[in-house]
This record gives sequence, structure tokens and C-alpha cells, in this order.
Amino acid sequence: MNQTLVPVFAALADDTRWAILAELGRADLSASALATVVPVTRQAIAKHLNVLAEAGLVESVRVGREVRYRALGSRLSQTAHALEAIGAEWDRRLAAIARIAESLET
Repeated sequence: MNQTLVPVFAALADDTRWAILAELGRADLSASALATVVPVTRQAIAKHLNVLAEAGLVESVRVGREVRYRALGSRLSQTAHALEAIGAEWDRRLAAIARIAESLET
């Protein structure tokens, strides 16, 4: 599981990629369209899109002569579920520690 999450977190760790993903969450957009709303060049957008695609966070879709990109909610959902599982395990451990501490007080 950790090997599959590392590329996702690495991709999301960059502010520009995060901004691109947020824009793609609103609508499917081409690299040129993204360059009008994210303050980097079209070439930089293309490189960031490649990283996001390799992490499984976006995919390209041909619409006529244009290539648009869309966010892949399934990959984001998988990541959210993995984080929820980690959080639940921590909650379980903290509850166990609290029970032990309470039993020592009496």
C-alpha cells in the first residue's frame, strides 16, 4: 500500500500540481487552458500533468483536436481511504493508551 501512496503524495506535494488538480476537479481542461489560470508556462503545465498522470491522478482525453485532462476521483478516493485507515489505527492505539492510563489511576 505504501509504495502506491508515495507517488501520489510526491505529486501532491508541489503547489503548482495541487493547483492544477484543483482546477481539473472543476472541469476538464487542456494544458493551454490551464496555463491561463495557473501562473506557469504551458510547457511547465505539461510537465506537471505528466507527473500527475504517472501518479494516477489525471488522465488525458481527446476532444476533437484538443487534448483535455481530467482528475481521477477514484485515485483520490483510494488515497483518502488509506489515510482514513491510518487515522483509525492511531485512534485505536490512543484509546488503548487512554484505557491503560485510566486503569493505573485507580
